[in-house]
Amino acid sequence: MLRTQTSLNTWSQERNMKWLVLLALVAFSECIVKIPLRRVKTMSNTASGKNMLNNFLKEHPYRLSQISFRGSNLTTHPLRNIWDLVYLGNITIGTPPQEFQVLFDTGSSDLWVPSLLCNSSTCSKHIMFRHRLSSTYRLTNETFTIFYGVGIVEGFVVHDTVRIGDLVSTDQTFGLSIAESGFENVTFDGILGLSYPNSSFFGAIPIFDKLKNQGAISEPVFAFYLSKDKQEGSVVMFGGVDHRYYKGKLNWVPVIQAGDWSVHMNRISMKRYVIACSLGCDAFVDTGTSHIIGPRRQVNKIQKLIGATHWLSKHYVSCSVVNTLPSIIFTINGIDYPVPAQAYILKDSKGYCYAGFDEHDFSSSRETWFLGDVFLRVYFSVFDRGNDRIGLARAV
Repeated sequence: MLRTQTSLNTWSQERNMKWLVLLALVAFSECIVKIPLRRVKTMSNTASGKNMLNNFLKEHPYRLSQISFRGSNLTTHPLRNIWDLVYLGNITIGTPPQEFQVLFDTGSSDLWVPSLLCNSSTCSKHIMFRHRLSSTYRLTNETFTIFYGVGIVEGFVVHDTVRIGDLVSTDQTFGLSIAESGFENVTFDGILGLSYPNSSFFGAIPIFDKLKNQGAISEPVFAFYLSKDKQEGSVVMFGGVDHRYYKGKLNWVPVIQAGDWSVHMNRISMKRYVIACSLGCDAFVDTGTSHIIGPRRQVNKIQKLIGATHWLSKHYVSCSVVNTLPSIIFTINGIDYPVPAQAYILKDSKGYCYAGFDEHDFSSSRETWFLGDVFLRVYFSVFDRGNDRIGLARAV
């Protein structure tokens, strides 16, 4: 059938519009810097690692409270479960660049890697920064000690050029560790914090803020896509959002305060019954945490409801019942975010199934949860510093 002139004009306009949309998407995607993340199992998934981790946690009991007294050179970050299943990406430091594998962590603000001067056996198993080989390295007279839930890092504060993909931060403040305890069997070299500047122990501008202030990124946002099963495929993106990594729309949630990535959670439910967070609670969206962490009493209740049995440092279930277990629903800002059993039940190195929940034992006037990778594998997450909000959508 022949087209009329009107229909030809309409068709031409639609075609031109499609090209404009396509070009806009291409231009937008070019503004986004994507860093591939590699999914890595760590020591707590090995038989010997279970005993080592269990013993270490007994000797160093976990506490939530984050202390940041710059005068005392002491800070504590709640990162107990970074050693289970982590997502690591590469950065470079120095001139010429030296490459490091780091954990991108929304639960802390500072960057550190091992120094060549580190005298711990831990450091020898990781890439160490050779400061004498960098022409842009600058030393300060500041030292630091950071107590993580899983270990201790001590060192000194320095400056140098740091690159995240095509993003370059010159004279960036970061830490070089000279002593590490508790990091012997992890696969990453250091941690790159992506939280707010006020939680920086170094009292310096964190790398994301520096890039933002310099106009190096088109939008003051970063986002995470964590692959469910594959070792490859995960990414952290800076400067924008690639919509191909999620389906539906992004639901925006304001942070409780412009200082950390915590939001208000309405409740946690299962089979229409509220099982935790009954009066509302705080939830940290934390890429530096492998599991979902909550208060001991509420987590124990969830373990009982799904029939999990405690052994060593984990709660195990029969793999044959995973498909029959109900979803656990996290309601945030009035929107339900179901996490199916196939997501919250994990497998250890021997193929046994265990629950991806863990407990903290601090006392607080507010019930507090940490939504780690178990939650973030199900939901694509966007961290918007420009508007102090977090976007969540179902990951593809």
